This record gives sequence, structure tokens and C-alpha cells, in this order.
Amino acid sequence: MSEPAGLYVHIPFCLTRCGYCDFNTYAGLDYLQAGYLEALAREAGLWAEEWTGSEFASLFVGGGTPTTLPVASLAALMAGLRDKFDFARSPEITVEANPDTVDPKYLAAMLDTGVGRLSLGVQSFDPTVLAALERIHSPESARTAFAAARRAGFTNVSIDLIYGANGETVESWKRTMEEAVSFGPDHLSCYALTIEPATSLGRQVAAGLVPSPDPDLQADMYGLACGALRDAGYEHYEVSNWARPGHRSVHNMGYWEGRPYLGLGAGAHSYRDGLRWWNLRPPQQYLATLQRGEKPVGGSERLTVDERRLERLLLGLRVADGIPEAWVESERAASLVERGLMTHLDGRVALTEAGLFLANEVVSGLAT
Repeated sequence: MSEPAGLYVHIPFCLTRCGYCDFNTYAGLDYLQAGYLEALAREAGLWAEEWTGSEFASLFVGGGTPTTLPVASLAALMAGLRDKFDFARSPEITVEANPDTVDPKYLAAMLDTGVGRLSLGVQSFDPTVLAALERIHSPESARTAFAAARRAGFTNVSIDLIYGANGETVESWKRTMEEAVSFGPDHLSCYALTIEPATSLGRQVAAGLVPSPDPDLQADMYGLACGALRDAGYEHYEVSNWARPGHRSVHNMGYWEGRPYLGLGAGAHSYRDGLRWWNLRPPQQYLATLQRGEKPVGGSERLTVDERRLERLLLGLRVADGIPEAWVESERAASLVERGLMTHLDGRVALTEAGLFLANEVVSGLAT
């Protein structure tokens, strides 16, 4: 049996498209859902033989908003994947959800399908910030969804938050952090808002209608999150991720540790043995290709030895456990330690919280 792998399934459907979102997501294409689920099953079948012997430690259903699917469709999808692939005895199975798309009945049915981890896209508990992000749910619907998930029996709930939107202050971010912590989620992801040119928000910034996020303000917000979550007992195990003991994301750790993963669905990415490939992005093109019985691969790249080394540095240093000292020149490591960006950990080197915020710059300096 080869090293544990991850399985990602992309559901591109959303109620609306948020202004900051650069993912392969679409509003108004719900009429494609039935055909898309059939295509996913067909794609899984085309890959099953090539991944025989790989044991999947995790399944992550993301998007988009997977919970726009009827729960019966989600259950059928899970059952089909279990038939085609070999899973570990107790795999981590995660489904992303928008707070407005789940209720107690839906959540209970999800648990029955084997979903053990729920990832709620909350983003903020401040209505002004939600409006700036063009999110359609309210703070109250996020509170209701989290409480319903606990009542349904979910013991592993993650909350996604975004900081640095137009109009957000350190004080309002502090209130969001305090409320998030008060719920006691098992995992939190806190992302600095980035502006992508092809998004609605990106076009507004380019036109001068909305200011770009202030990097100094975002640095202050990041520092606030680090302190608040540390004080609340969360482990800062990756640049943007915190978890209670035993609740690190198994699936995402696979990405950061360079383990193989297979992506199914429109625009999904895959990786194994230095080869990375990705699917066609437009759902209609994805569907048409699979209807012809062909794999929907849109492109691929074979990483060179140097590219794999750089990637292992970048991904490895994003995680609190760090990387072996032998991977880094001692003089460069010593300089980073002196600057407070890196620390030694039993034969390994890892970034400090200050270093984590500058992870890309630090790794670029180490790799050149």
C-alpha cells in the first residue's frame, strides 16, 4: 500500500457568487446538478483502476457550495466514491457549507452519510463586513447553523473567517474573533482578504471604487487572531489554520506534506509522484468531455527536482512542525532565527508566528 492519499470533489454550484471569490464557482447553473453528479461518477470510474492500491485517508467535498445539493444526492455521491476507491478504516470526510443552506434535518442526514467534519463559511460576524464581501448570509444565520450542527451531533466543526475587508477595523475583527471562540469550534481558518483582478471586488478596486486591503492593518489583525486563539487553547498548526488538539485537518495536511491527491470535478487539481494535472474549468465542457467517455484533464506539468524542492520548502514551512534542518543552509537559517522569523525544534526548523505571516518571502529567500 502506498502512502495515504486525499480525495477532493469539487461542486461548483452556489446561490450567488461573492464579490471576492476567484474559485471555479457559478450561480444559476443548478439545472446542471443531475448531469454533473453523473459526470462525477463517470470520472471516478475512469480513475479508479489507476488509483488501485492507494488508500484515501480523507475526502473533502468543496466548492462552490456542496450543500446546495439535495442531501440524497450527496449521500449517493459518497456511496459511489466508496465503491470505487479504497478508504482508510476511519477516513476524515469533510463537506463545506454555507450557513443558509443547512438546517437540522439536512445536517442529521449528512451525519448518516458518514460526513464527520463540517466546514462552515462564516467569514465574519459583522454585517458590514459581510456586505463588503457580498455574502448573502447574516451573522444570525451563521450562529443558527453552528448551533444546529452541534445539536445534530457534529463533533468536528470548522469555521472559515476572512479579515481585512473594506470597512473592517481591528476592533470589529476582535469582536468577530471573540464570538467565533465563544462557540468553541474545533478548527478555525482565518484568511487575509486578497484581491483577484477577475473578480467583482477586483474590478471595483481597479476602478478606484473600493480601496485595497491595508497590509499593515491585516498584519495587526493576524497578530490579534494569533493571540486570541492561543489564549483560547488552539494550536496554530499552519499559517492560516488553528485547531483544538487532535483536530488538525487531515486532508489539508496531506497537501502541505506533499502527499498524493486526486481531484474530481470541474477545475479540480490532482498530484502524484511529481506530476500535477488539472481538469477543465467550465462545467459544460467538463460534462461534454465525460459524455464522450474521456477524462476531463485540461493540462498538466511535471515538476523538476528544483521545483519539487522549492515546493517542499514552501509547503513544509507553512506547518508549525517545520522541516528538517538539513533542508536549509545553516547560515540562512541562523539569520532567520536571529531576526525572529524562525526557530529550532529538535533537529527541525520552523517559522515563528512572525515568520508565518511572511512565509512566502522567507521561503523565497531560502530557495534562492
